[in-house]
Amino acid sequence: MTKPVILDCRNVWKLYGAQADTFLNTNPDPSSADLEAANLIGAVRAVNLQIRKGEIFVIMGLSGSGKSTIVRCLSRLVDSTAGEIRFEGKDLLSASEEELIQIRRKKMGMVFQQFALLPHLTVLENAAFPLEIQGVDKKTREARAHEVVELVGLKGRESYFPRELSGGQQQRVGIARSLAAEPEIWFLDEPFSALDPLIRREMQDEFLRLQNILHKTIVFITHDFDEAIRLADRIAVMKDGIIEQVATPEDLVLQPATEYVAEFTRHVSRAKVIRAASLMEPVKGDSFAGEVAHDAVIEVIADPVEASDLPHKVMEGDKPVGQISRKAVIDVLVGRR
Repeated sequence: MTKPVILDCRNVWKLYGAQADTFLNTNPDPSSADLEAANLIGAVRAVNLQIRKGEIFVIMGLSGSGKSTIVRCLSRLVDSTAGEIRFEGKDLLSASEEELIQIRRKKMGMVFQQFALLPHLTVLENAAFPLEIQGVDKKTREARAHEVVELVGLKGRESYFPRELSGGQQQRVGIARSLAAEPEIWFLDEPFSALDPLIRREMQDEFLRLQNILHKTIVFITHDFDEAIRLADRIAVMKDGIIEQVATPEDLVLQPATEYVAEFTRHVSRAKVIRAASLMEPVKGDSFAGEVAHDAVIEVIADPVEASDLPHKVMEGDKPVGQISRKAVIDVLVGRR
């Protein structure tokens, strides 16, 4: 069943330059040449996105593609030049400053590449800070801070200061702080890009573990396609402020909508994105070497399936939905699919 839309973004533009509003009123769908002639920069151009409750929605693109600008428009950290943004059915663009403050304090969590921890506060105090701003009493906010600090794996370091932590630990504090107010939607703008590769992988593991527990609605910005396909339910690929395609990682790789997306995904390992359900055949007979999940990627199931002469049963929950053979898996691994 399709999940309900929690954040609906329709025909959103963000132009930088003099009289951008007036320009769009008379030129509602300008080309790149039109913008250049008017000395305007089209950071976000006619973007339509529908983000569903409980999904990890990744927005990706190269530097300057507009991905960070669109997430700031979605949270109204910057005001869009035109368009409509509805959060939980309410028009975010017509919200007053006071309403926005309350939405950000209670409904939105944000984590950015820069950890932005308060250096004079301990881990616990940093995690509790959003609740302190809300006026929550000390006992309640510290109890909640203890919960989120333990959740991100920093139990025992509550009294440490940021300078006493590694980069990965500091980012965990930033994540704990953003979770303290129990947001409805969580914005993460390249939160792991400043970390070393091994720490980055650990933080991705931690992120997925947290999502399996919390089931948050997440908008995640990255320029790293491997990170995107590892984390995302769906991905939006941006170029020059325009959304080129929105799809699952598998569909982006197998059915690119534009030449740009095809080039962007050309060197991605198919085994990382193709799922068992895409290769399965109808169940035949009753002899199987084992079972695999229908949504498991080939990279994960390759070893046991490849090692057996018998097919593996493909399961959706406790229901068999097909079978997958050694040949189908080998075809993906050697590039025949």
